[in-house]
Amino acid sequence: MSRTKTGPEEYSRPIRRLLVGLLVVALLGLFVLWRIDSPRVERFRAALVDAVVPNLEWALMPVTRVMGMVENFQSYTRIYEQNQELKRELQQMKAWKEVALQLEQKNARLLDLNHVRLDPKLTHVTGVVLADSGSPFRQSVLLNVGARDGIRDGWATMDGIGLVGRISGVGNRTARVILVTDTSSRIPVTIQPSGQKALLSGDNSSLPLLDFIESTEEVRPGDRVVTSGDGGVFPAGLLVGQVAMGSDRRLRVVLAADYQRLEFLRVLRSHELEPIRDPGSLVAPPLPSVPVAEVDGEGQAASQPATGAGDVTETGSGAAESGDSPNGVAAP
Repeated sequence: MSRTKTGPEEYSRPIRRLLVGLLVVALLGLFVLWRIDSPRVERFRAALVDAVVPNLEWALMPVTRVMGMVENFQSYTRIYEQNQELKRELQQMKAWKEVALQLEQKNARLLDLNHVRLDPKLTHVTGVVLADSGSPFRQSVLLNVGARDGIRDGWATMDGIGLVGRISGVGNRTARVILVTDTSSRIPVTIQPSGQKALLSGDNSSLPLLDFIESTEEVRPGDRVVTSGDGGVFPAGLLVGQVAMGSDRRLRVVLAADYQRLEFLRVLRSHELEPIRDPGSLVAPPLPSVPVAEVDGEGQAASQPATGAGDVTETGSGAAESGDSPNGVAAP
C-alpha cells in the first residue's frame, strides 16, 4: 500500500487561514473596544495607547520619512513653479528694459535734433529711417517723408550732430538719401581754422577722402570740416567732421554723424535759387565806344604854331621865293 506524500503547501494554507482569522478577530475587537463609550474602557484605551504607541516609533519611521518626502516634493514643486514664474517676469523685465533703452536713445536723438543750431532761415522736416539699403557698392537709406512733405532732390540731411547725405530720389511718401560715404557723393567743404577749400569724396568707407586741397601744409589732423556752400546746393556751415590721417597717408574725415544708429534724419529745406534762364546776361555788355574826330592835314598844320623857316617844307619855301600864290597864280 503506497503512502501519499504531504508537501509544505498542505501545512501553509491552514496556518494562513488561522492567522487571517485571528487578525480579523483582533481588528473587530479593537473596533468594538474603541466604539464602547465607558469610563473604564476609556482608561483602558489610554493605557493601551501609552504602552503600545511609544514602542512603535521604529515601525512608524518609514511612514514618517515617506510623508516628509511627499511634503518636500510638494514644496519643491511649488518652488519650481515660483522659479518659472520669476523667470517669465525677468524675461518680461528684460524686454521692457530693452524698450526703455530704445526709447531713451530715440529721445536723445530727438533732443540732439532739437538742440542743433542752424541758420534761422533754414526750415527742416524730420523723417524716420525705414530701411538701410547700404551695400559694398552703394550707401543709402530710405526715409518716410517724400513729395507730399515738400521734399526735393539735392536737399541736405543731418542727424543730431553732423551731415549725413543728400536727397537723391523722391517718391510720394518716401525719399532716398545718398550718404556722404557713397562713391557718387561729392561735397565742397571748408577746413577750419585755416579756411582751406576741399572736396569731400566718398569711397564706400567710413572715412571719406579730402581731395583738391589748396594747401595741405596748413591742414592738421583734428581740424573741423564744415560745408562751404559753394555751388548753392548745401547751406554753408553744416558740421561734417574732423580731419584725420588715413592708413594710406591721405587726408580723410572722421564723420560727426553716427552712421551706426541712423534712426531720425533732419531734411534741410535749402534756399530757393533763382534759375538762370539767359546765360548771356552773365556777360557784361561792352562799353560804349567814344567817337574820335577826324582832323585833316591842313587843319592839323594850321593848329600847330609856326616855329620859323626851319619848320617850313621845301615846297612851301620855293613858293614863297617865286612869289607864286598857293593857287598857282602869279602875284601882281
